[in-house]
Amino acid sequence: MRTWPAPAVPALPRLAPPDPVRVHDSTTHRLVEAAPGQTASLYACGITPYDATHLGHANTYLTFDLLQRAWLDAGKTVVYASNVTDVDDPLLERAAATGVDWRELALEQIELYRTDMTALRMLPPATLTGVVESIPEVVATVESMLASGAAYRLDGDVYADTAADPAFGTVAGFDDATMLALFAERGGDPDRGGKRHPLDPALWRGERPGDPSWDGGTLGPGRPGWHIECAVIARNGLGLPFDVQGGGADLLFPHHEMSSSHDRMLGAAARVHVHAGLIAYQGAKMSKSRGNLVFVSRLRAAGVDPMAIRLALLAHHYREEWEWVDGELDAAVERLATWRSALAAPTAGDGTKVLEGVRAALADDLDAPAALAVVDGWAASPAREDPALVAAAVDALLGVAL
Repeated sequence: MRTWPAPAVPALPRLAPPDPVRVHDSTTHRLVEAAPGQTASLYACGITPYDATHLGHANTYLTFDLLQRAWLDAGKTVVYASNVTDVDDPLLERAAATGVDWRELALEQIELYRTDMTALRMLPPATLTGVVESIPEVVATVESMLASGAAYRLDGDVYADTAADPAFGTVAGFDDATMLALFAERGGDPDRGGKRHPLDPALWRGERPGDPSWDGGTLGPGRPGWHIECAVIARNGLGLPFDVQGGGADLLFPHHEMSSSHDRMLGAAARVHVHAGLIAYQGAKMSKSRGNLVFVSRLRAAGVDPMAIRLALLAHHYREEWEWVDGELDAAVERLATWRSALAAPTAGDGTKVLEGVRAALADDLDAPAALAVVDGWAASPAREDPALVAAAVDALLGVAL
């Protein structure tokens, strides 16, 4: 699947060895070095293309954009893979409700997603893979899991046997009651009769009337389960193990728990799990089911500078849960104007202190608000040093073009 064009990232001078980039690991609840090696690998779960791109999406992908920028500035080689869930129940339901072919709806929303990511200057993944194009690899993987005893058949479907993974449950660290409740709430089927365990997730869904289906080889016709899709796409794009698996906080369980379990059965899973906080709007978590979404494309169509949208999101730490109100955008528009005015009226001096302040903030769990405060201080100072270096630092590390 085609990704989007990469924005240019200015090279920045470095006078000292970089600090390790540390992030909050959702499993250990500790700050850990995100990628200790020279190569840094990242898998961020992509969109289900039936309503793209709202600010919740943008906030999540901005988190991992910042991580990549910090890694690149530290001199690492970055390998980033992502997916598009271009066949799934919500997509099929939306297509049926609107009378649009599900494939056309997916293509339309994927293109909108690309356009929004380009406007927001997000670094693109090296591989952006759709579920539909990965089905042959999913089929082969599920067949191998059946052969190894890590999966079992049930009335034309195939399920992973979570008992075959002694580490199942360790990613989120939830108790059984919490896992069962979240599994039922977030697309699972804990009450399905005949399963070996209520938390066993579907790997292959046998053909149902009215549903799209594909040749599943020895599995029979059908389509993949949700979690195995990401496990396979991450493995194919990055190899196993990889450094960071990321997404919104609502993906910690069941999605990342179960996709990591699948990856362990295939060899090894991600070292670190990083999750972005969820954004609320009109008093509730921003979600497609509630319809309380703020779309990047609509803000852009209303004439909002994409850099102001980016700054509005950067004003909150990526792990923060917060609510979008009109004042968020007003403050971001004002900040952008202030920074641009400061660049237009420079004074002499060395901007290294600003550069190092932004670097230090991002190395400390991607603390974007602290980084913005450094630039705010520079813009408010009567001695605004080295505007070219400051502009390059803001561009390279924060992704904001001034």
